[in-house]
Amino acid sequence: MNIQYLVNPRRQAGAYPAALAPIQSHAALARARAEISAWPGFAATPLHDLAGLAAEHDLASIRYKDEGGRFGLGSFKALGGAYAVLRLLQRQTGLGSAELLSGQHRHSLAGITVTCATDGNHGRSVAWGAQLFGCACVIYVHATVSQGRCDAIAAYGARVQRCEGNYDDSVRQAQQDAEARGWFVVSDTSYPGYRDVPRDVMQGYGVMIAEAFDQLAPTEYPTHVFVQGGVGGLAAAMLAYLWERFGAARPCFVVVEPDRAACLYESARAGHPVVVGGALDTVMAGLACGEVSELAWEILAPGTDGFMIIPDEAALALMRRLAEDKVVAGESAVAGLAGALAARKAGRFGLDTASRLLVFGSEGATDPALYRQIVGRSHLEVTA
Repeated sequence: MNIQYLVNPRRQAGAYPAALAPIQSHAALARARAEISAWPGFAATPLHDLAGLAAEHDLASIRYKDEGGRFGLGSFKALGGAYAVLRLLQRQTGLGSAELLSGQHRHSLAGITVTCATDGNHGRSVAWGAQLFGCACVIYVHATVSQGRCDAIAAYGARVQRCEGNYDDSVRQAQQDAEARGWFVVSDTSYPGYRDVPRDVMQGYGVMIAEAFDQLAPTEYPTHVFVQGGVGGLAAAMLAYLWERFGAARPCFVVVEPDRAACLYESARAGHPVVVGGALDTVMAGLACGEVSELAWEILAPGTDGFMIIPDEAALALMRRLAEDKVVAGESAVAGLAGALAARKAGRFGLDTASRLLVFGSEGATDPALYRQIVGRSHLEVTA
Protein backbone atom coordinates (compact mmCIF):
# COMPACT_ATOMS: atom_id res chain seq x y z
CA MET A 1 0.00 0.00 0.00
CA ASN A 2 1.17 3.52 -0.81
CA ILE A 3 0.99 5.02 2.69
CA GLN A 4 3.17 8.03 3.42
CA TYR A 5 3.71 10.13 6.54
CA LEU A 6 4.90 13.69 7.01
CA VAL A 7 5.60 15.35 10.35
CA ASN A 8 4.82 19.06 10.05
CA PRO A 9 8.08 20.97 10.62
CA ARG A 10 6.19 24.28 10.82
CA ARG A 11 3.85 23.35 13.67
CA GLN A 12 3.42 26.13 16.23
CA ALA A 13 2.95 25.39 19.93
CA GLY A 14 1.23 27.74 22.33
CA ALA A 15 -2.15 29.46 22.31
CA TYR A 16 -4.44 29.83 19.32
CA PRO A 17 -3.19 32.84 17.34
CA ALA A 18 -5.41 35.89 17.54
CA ALA A 19 -4.90 36.39 13.81
CA LEU A 20 -6.90 33.22 13.15
CA ALA A 21 -9.94 34.21 15.21
CA PRO A 22 -11.65 36.03 12.29
CA ILE A 23 -11.63 32.70 10.41
CA GLN A 24 -12.69 30.35 13.21
CA SER A 25 -13.50 31.07 16.84
CA HIS A 26 -15.67 29.71 19.62
CA ALA A 27 -17.80 32.85 19.36
CA ALA A 28 -18.52 32.26 15.67
CA LEU A 29 -19.18 28.59 16.39
CA ALA A 30 -21.69 29.50 19.10
CA ARG A 31 -23.59 31.66 16.61
CA ALA A 32 -23.61 28.90 14.00
CA ARG A 33 -24.71 26.32 16.53
CA ALA A 34 -27.58 28.50 17.73
CA GLU A 35 -28.82 28.97 14.16
CA ILE A 36 -28.43 25.38 13.00
CA SER A 37 -29.98 23.84 16.12
CA ALA A 38 -33.16 25.83 15.41
CA TRP A 39 -33.67 24.28 11.97
CA PRO A 40 -36.41 21.68 11.50
CA GLY A 41 -35.08 18.15 11.88
CA PHE A 42 -32.02 19.08 13.90
CA ALA A 43 -30.57 16.39 16.17
CA ALA A 44 -27.08 15.70 17.44
CA THR A 45 -25.43 12.83 15.59
CA PRO A 46 -24.17 9.78 17.50
CA LEU A 47 -20.63 9.27 18.75
CA HIS A 48 -19.96 5.54 18.41
CA ASP A 49 -17.61 3.74 20.75
CA LEU A 50 -15.67 1.33 18.49
CA ALA A 51 -14.35 -0.72 21.38
CA GLY A 52 -13.78 -3.86 19.32
CA LEU A 53 -11.77 -2.07 16.66
CA ALA A 54 -9.75 -0.27 19.35
CA ALA A 55 -8.89 -3.61 20.96
CA GLU A 56 -7.81 -5.06 17.62
CA HIS A 57 -5.31 -2.23 17.23
CA ASP A 58 -4.21 -1.93 20.87
CA LEU A 59 -5.67 1.53 21.37
CA ALA A 60 -7.39 2.71 24.53
CA SER A 61 -10.46 3.89 22.60
CA ILE A 62 -11.81 4.92 19.22
CA ARG A 63 -14.74 7.31 19.05
CA TYR A 64 -16.42 7.75 15.67
CA LYS A 65 -18.68 10.78 15.13
CA ASP A 66 -21.25 9.41 12.66
CA GLU A 67 -22.57 12.16 10.37
CA GLY A 68 -24.57 9.82 8.12
CA GLY A 69 -27.89 10.93 9.61
CA ARG A 70 -27.36 14.70 9.68
CA PHE A 71 -30.66 16.32 8.56
CA GLY A 72 -31.34 13.28 6.39
CA LEU A 73 -28.72 14.45 3.87
CA GLY A 74 -26.23 11.68 4.57
CA SER A 75 -23.21 13.80 5.46
CA PHE A 76 -21.70 16.55 7.61
CA LYS A 77 -21.95 18.94 4.68
CA ALA A 78 -25.47 19.84 5.80
CA LEU A 79 -23.82 21.90 8.52
CA GLY A 80 -21.67 23.95 6.15
CA GLY A 81 -23.31 24.55 2.81
CA ALA A 82 -26.82 25.21 4.11
CA TYR A 83 -25.50 27.46 6.87
CA ALA A 84 -23.54 29.47 4.30
CA VAL A 85 -26.69 29.81 2.19
CA LEU A 86 -28.50 31.18 5.25
CA ARG A 87 -25.74 33.68 6.03
CA LEU A 88 -25.57 34.83 2.40
CA LEU A 89 -29.33 35.38 2.25
CA GLN A 90 -29.22 37.25 5.55
CA ARG A 91 -26.58 39.59 4.13
CA GLN A 92 -28.48 40.09 0.87
CA THR A 93 -31.94 40.64 2.35
CA GLY A 94 -31.45 41.80 5.94
CA LEU A 95 -33.93 39.15 7.05
CA GLY A 96 -33.43 36.95 10.10
CA SER A 97 -33.37 33.18 10.00
CA ALA A 98 -36.89 32.86 11.44
CA GLU A 99 -38.23 35.14 8.69
CA LEU A 100 -36.41 33.15 6.01
CA LEU A 101 -37.66 29.84 7.40
CA SER A 102 -41.23 31.13 7.58
CA GLY A 103 -41.66 30.97 3.80
CA GLN A 104 -43.24 34.41 3.67
CA HIS A 105 -40.50 35.82 1.44
CA ARG A 106 -40.14 32.98 -1.07
CA HIS A 107 -41.44 35.05 -3.97
CA SER A 108 -38.67 37.64 -3.63
CA LEU A 109 -36.04 35.05 -2.71
CA ALA A 110 -36.77 33.12 -5.90
CA GLY A 111 -34.87 35.83 -7.77
CA ILE A 112 -31.65 34.92 -5.93
CA THR A 113 -29.65 31.99 -7.30
CA VAL A 114 -26.90 30.20 -5.38
CA THR A 115 -24.44 27.90 -7.08
CA CYS A 116 -21.37 25.79 -6.41
CA ALA A 117 -19.29 22.91 -7.70
CA THR A 118 -19.38 19.61 -5.86
CA ASP A 119 -18.23 16.01 -5.66
CA GLY A 120 -21.69 15.30 -4.26
CA ASN A 121 -22.18 16.14 -0.59
CA HIS A 122 -21.53 19.89 -0.54
CA GLY A 123 -23.81 20.45 -3.52
CA ARG A 124 -26.52 18.41 -1.85
CA SER A 125 -26.24 20.61 1.24
CA VAL A 126 -26.38 23.84 -0.76
CA ALA A 127 -29.40 22.55 -2.71
CA TRP A 128 -31.14 21.58 0.53
CA GLY A 129 -30.37 24.97 2.06
CA ALA A 130 -31.71 26.75 -1.03
CA GLN A 131 -34.90 24.72 -0.83
CA LEU A 132 -35.19 25.29 2.93
CA PHE A 133 -34.84 29.07 2.69
CA GLY A 134 -36.52 29.58 -0.69
CA CYS A 135 -33.93 30.67 -3.27
CA ALA A 136 -32.97 29.10 -6.62
CA CYS A 137 -29.98 26.79 -7.03
CA VAL A 138 -27.67 25.47 -9.78
CA ILE A 139 -25.06 22.84 -8.92
CA TYR A 140 -22.05 21.93 -11.08
CA VAL A 141 -20.61 18.42 -11.09
CA HIS A 142 -17.53 17.13 -12.88
CA ALA A 143 -17.19 14.15 -15.19
CA THR A 144 -16.77 11.36 -12.63
CA VAL A 145 -19.50 12.30 -10.12
CA SER A 146 -21.91 9.36 -10.01
CA GLN A 147 -25.45 9.65 -11.32
CA GLY A 148 -26.73 8.60 -7.92
CA ARG A 149 -25.15 11.65 -6.33
CA CYS A 150 -26.52 13.90 -9.09
CA ASP A 151 -30.02 12.53 -8.55
CA ALA A 152 -29.73 13.15 -4.80
CA ILE A 153 -28.91 16.81 -5.48
CA ALA A 154 -31.72 17.24 -8.00
CA ALA A 155 -34.19 15.82 -5.47
CA TYR A 156 -33.88 19.10 -3.56
CA GLY A 157 -34.99 21.18 -6.53
CA ALA A 158 -31.58 22.21 -7.87
CA ARG A 159 -30.60 22.20 -11.52
CA VAL A 160 -27.56 19.95 -11.94
CA GLN A 161 -25.04 20.94 -14.63
CA ARG A 162 -22.35 18.41 -15.57
CA CYS A 163 -19.08 19.70 -17.01
CA GLU A 164 -15.84 18.16 -18.28
CA GLY A 165 -12.66 17.82 -16.26
CA ASN A 166 -12.04 17.29 -12.55
CA TYR A 167 -13.43 18.96 -9.42
CA ASP A 168 -11.24 22.04 -9.73
CA ASP A 169 -12.40 22.53 -13.33
CA SER A 170 -16.02 22.46 -12.14
CA VAL A 171 -15.17 25.06 -9.48
CA ARG A 172 -13.86 27.40 -12.16
CA GLN A 173 -16.91 26.80 -14.40
CA ALA A 174 -19.31 27.58 -11.57
CA GLN A 175 -17.44 30.80 -10.81
CA GLN A 176 -17.41 31.91 -14.45
CA ASP A 177 -21.13 31.30 -14.92
CA ALA A 178 -21.99 32.98 -11.64
CA GLU A 179 -20.10 36.12 -12.64
CA ALA A 180 -21.83 36.19 -16.02
CA ARG A 181 -25.35 35.64 -14.61
CA GLY A 182 -25.31 37.43 -11.30
CA TRP A 183 -25.48 34.28 -9.19
CA PHE A 184 -23.89 33.79 -5.78
CA VAL A 185 -21.23 31.14 -5.34
CA VAL A 186 -21.51 29.13 -2.12
CA SER A 187 -18.19 27.30 -2.18
CA ASP A 188 -16.33 25.45 0.55
CA THR A 189 -13.09 26.44 -1.19
CA SER A 190 -11.60 29.88 -0.52
CA TYR A 191 -9.19 31.79 -2.72
CA PRO A 192 -7.89 35.38 -2.91
CA GLY A 193 -10.84 37.75 -2.75
CA TYR A 194 -13.34 35.02 -1.83
CA ARG A 195 -13.35 34.29 1.90
CA ASP A 196 -16.65 35.20 3.57
CA VAL A 197 -18.75 32.29 2.32
CA PRO A 198 -16.11 29.55 2.86
CA ARG A 199 -15.57 30.97 6.34
CA ASP A 200 -19.29 30.52 7.04
CA VAL A 201 -19.07 26.94 5.74
CA MET A 202 -16.21 26.15 8.10
CA GLN A 203 -17.97 27.74 11.05
CA GLY A 204 -20.95 25.49 10.43
CA TYR A 205 -18.69 22.44 10.40
CA GLY A 206 -17.54 23.29 13.91
CA VAL A 207 -20.90 22.10 15.28
CA MET A 208 -19.62 18.52 14.86
CA ILE A 209 -16.67 18.76 17.17
CA ALA A 210 -18.54 20.86 19.73
CA GLU A 211 -21.17 18.11 19.87
CA ALA A 212 -18.49 15.43 20.15
CA PHE A 213 -16.95 17.08 23.21
CA ASP A 214 -20.40 17.46 24.77
CA GLN A 215 -20.78 13.68 24.33
CA LEU A 216 -17.43 12.87 25.98
CA ALA A 217 -16.52 12.92 29.64
CA PRO A 218 -13.28 14.81 30.37
CA THR A 219 -11.53 11.51 31.07
CA GLU A 220 -12.48 10.41 27.55
CA TYR A 221 -11.11 13.45 25.71
CA PRO A 222 -8.93 12.38 22.76
CA THR A 223 -5.17 12.28 22.69
CA HIS A 224 -5.25 12.01 18.88
CA VAL A 225 -7.60 13.36 16.19
CA PHE A 226 -7.26 12.18 12.58
CA VAL A 227 -9.36 13.99 9.96
CA GLN A 228 -9.73 13.57 6.20
CA GLY A 229 -8.46 16.31 3.93
CA GLY A 230 -10.25 17.42 0.75
CA VAL A 231 -9.76 21.19 0.36
CA GLY A 232 -9.09 21.37 4.10
CA GLY A 233 -12.21 23.08 5.44
CA LEU A 234 -13.37 20.20 7.64
CA ALA A 235 -9.91 19.58 9.07
CA ALA A 236 -9.29 23.27 9.72
CA ALA A 237 -12.61 23.68 11.54
CA MET A 238 -11.81 20.71 13.79
CA LEU A 239 -8.27 21.89 14.46
CA ALA A 240 -9.30 25.47 15.23
CA TYR A 241 -11.70 24.27 17.92
CA LEU A 242 -9.05 22.09 19.54
CA TRP A 243 -6.33 24.72 19.32
CA GLU A 244 -8.49 27.50 20.76
CA ARG A 245 -9.77 25.28 23.57
CA PHE A 246 -6.60 23.46 24.57
CA GLY A 247 -3.73 25.61 23.27
CA ALA A 248 -0.36 23.88 23.54
CA ALA A 249 -2.06 20.89 25.20
CA ARG A 250 -4.25 20.17 22.16
CA PRO A 251 -4.44 16.58 20.90
CA CYS A 252 -2.09 15.36 18.21
CA PHE A 253 -3.82 16.35 14.97
CA VAL A 254 -3.20 14.57 11.64
CA VAL A 255 -4.75 15.19 8.19
CA VAL A 256 -5.29 12.17 5.92
CA GLU A 257 -5.79 12.24 2.12
CA PRO A 258 -6.09 9.83 -0.82
CA ASP A 259 -2.79 9.21 -2.58
CA ARG A 260 -4.39 10.39 -5.84
CA ALA A 261 -5.55 13.75 -4.47
CA ALA A 262 -3.08 14.87 -1.82
CA CYS A 263 -2.98 18.66 -2.19
CA LEU A 264 -2.57 19.28 1.56
CA TYR A 265 0.22 16.74 1.94
CA GLU A 266 2.09 18.17 -1.05
CA SER A 267 1.53 21.72 0.18
CA ALA A 268 2.91 20.81 3.61
CA ARG A 269 5.93 19.20 2.01
CA ALA A 270 6.57 22.25 -0.15
CA GLY A 271 5.86 24.78 2.60
CA HIS A 272 3.24 26.61 0.54
CA PRO A 273 -0.02 25.77 -1.28
CA VAL A 274 0.56 23.38 -4.18
CA VAL A 275 -1.92 22.46 -6.91
CA VAL A 276 -2.19 18.73 -7.63
CA GLY A 277 -3.34 18.12 -11.19
CA GLY A 278 -4.62 15.14 -13.11
CA ALA A 279 -7.88 13.21 -12.91
CA LEU A 280 -7.81 13.01 -9.08
CA ASP A 281 -9.46 9.63 -9.62
CA THR A 282 -10.05 8.25 -6.14
CA VAL A 283 -12.97 6.25 -4.78
CA MET A 284 -12.98 8.76 -1.90
CA ALA A 285 -14.93 11.13 -4.13
CA GLY A 286 -15.51 13.79 -1.49
CA LEU A 287 -11.74 14.16 -1.10
CA ALA A 288 -10.92 14.36 -4.80
CA CYS A 289 -9.59 17.93 -4.62
CA GLY A 290 -6.41 19.29 -6.13
CA GLU A 291 -6.34 22.82 -4.71
CA VAL A 292 -6.10 23.85 -1.07
CA SER A 293 -8.61 26.26 0.46
CA GLU A 294 -6.76 29.46 1.36
CA LEU A 295 -8.58 29.89 4.69
CA ALA A 296 -8.10 26.29 5.70
CA TRP A 297 -4.40 26.42 4.90
CA GLU A 298 -3.90 29.43 7.19
CA ILE A 299 -5.01 27.22 10.10
CA LEU A 300 -3.61 23.87 9.02
CA ALA A 301 -0.11 25.01 8.03
CA PRO A 302 0.89 26.16 11.53
CA GLY A 303 -1.40 23.94 13.60
CA THR A 304 -1.28 20.41 12.21
CA ASP A 305 1.07 17.82 13.71
CA GLY A 306 1.27 15.71 10.58
CA PHE A 307 -0.08 14.73 7.19
CA MET A 308 -0.68 11.32 5.61
CA ILE A 309 -1.71 9.82 2.30
CA ILE A 310 -3.43 6.45 1.94
CA PRO A 311 -4.57 4.33 -1.04
CA ASP A 312 -8.18 3.61 -1.93
CA GLU A 313 -7.76 0.01 -0.77
CA ALA A 314 -7.37 1.14 2.84
CA ALA A 315 -10.70 2.96 2.74
CA LEU A 316 -12.55 0.12 1.04
CA ALA A 317 -11.33 -2.46 3.54
CA LEU A 318 -12.34 -0.26 6.48
CA MET A 319 -15.84 0.35 5.08
CA ARG A 320 -16.34 -3.43 5.13
CA ARG A 321 -14.90 -3.77 8.63
CA LEU A 322 -17.15 -1.04 10.04
CA ALA A 323 -20.16 -2.72 8.47
CA GLU A 324 -19.43 -5.69 10.75
CA ASP A 325 -20.14 -3.30 13.67
CA LYS A 326 -23.32 -2.03 11.96
CA VAL A 327 -21.69 1.31 11.16
CA VAL A 328 -22.51 2.60 7.67
CA ALA A 329 -19.54 4.62 6.43
CA GLY A 330 -19.15 6.08 2.96
CA GLU A 331 -15.93 6.10 0.98
CA SER A 332 -14.79 9.52 2.18
CA ALA A 333 -15.92 8.95 5.76
CA VAL A 334 -13.19 6.51 6.71
CA ALA A 335 -10.00 8.23 5.53
CA GLY A 336 -9.16 9.68 8.95
CA LEU A 337 -9.71 6.38 10.74
CA ALA A 338 -7.90 4.38 8.06
CA GLY A 339 -4.92 6.70 8.38
CA ALA A 340 -4.89 6.40 12.16
CA LEU A 341 -4.95 2.59 12.08
CA ALA A 342 -2.10 2.55 9.56
CA ALA A 343 -0.13 5.01 11.68
CA ARG A 344 -0.69 2.87 14.78
CA LYS A 345 0.65 -0.19 12.96
CA ALA A 346 3.67 1.77 11.74
CA GLY A 347 4.39 3.33 15.15
CA ARG A 348 3.83 6.89 13.90
CA PHE A 349 2.52 10.04 15.61
CA GLY A 350 2.83 8.60 19.12
CA LEU A 351 -0.15 6.28 18.93
CA ASP A 352 0.09 3.61 21.64
CA THR A 353 -1.99 1.54 24.05
CA ALA A 354 -2.96 4.65 26.02
CA SER A 355 -4.15 6.62 22.99
CA ARG A 356 -7.74 7.80 22.75
CA LEU A 357 -8.65 8.43 19.10
CA LEU A 358 -11.41 10.72 17.80
CA VAL A 359 -12.42 10.55 14.13
CA PHE A 360 -15.27 11.95 12.05
CA GLY A 361 -17.38 9.68 9.87
CA SER A 362 -18.23 12.46 7.48
CA GLU A 363 -20.77 10.59 5.36
CA GLY A 364 -22.99 7.55 5.26
CA ALA A 365 -24.06 5.72 2.12
CA THR A 366 -24.45 8.86 -0.01
CA ASP A 367 -24.34 6.65 -3.12
CA PRO A 368 -26.31 3.54 -2.07
CA ALA A 369 -25.51 1.59 -5.25
CA LEU A 370 -21.77 2.16 -4.86
CA TYR A 371 -21.95 1.32 -1.16
CA ARG A 372 -23.59 -2.03 -1.94
CA GLN A 373 -20.97 -2.72 -4.59
CA ILE A 374 -18.12 -2.08 -2.12
CA VAL A 375 -19.52 -3.68 1.02
CA GLY A 376 -21.56 -6.48 -0.55
CA ARG A 377 -24.70 -5.46 1.34
CA SER A 378 -26.98 -2.44 1.26
CA HIS A 379 -26.76 0.15 4.00
CA LEU A 380 -30.20 -0.97 5.20
CA GLU A 381 -28.99 -4.56 5.52
CA VAL A 382 -25.94 -3.44 7.48
CA THR A 383 -28.03 -1.66 10.10
CA ALA A 384 -30.84 -4.24 10.24
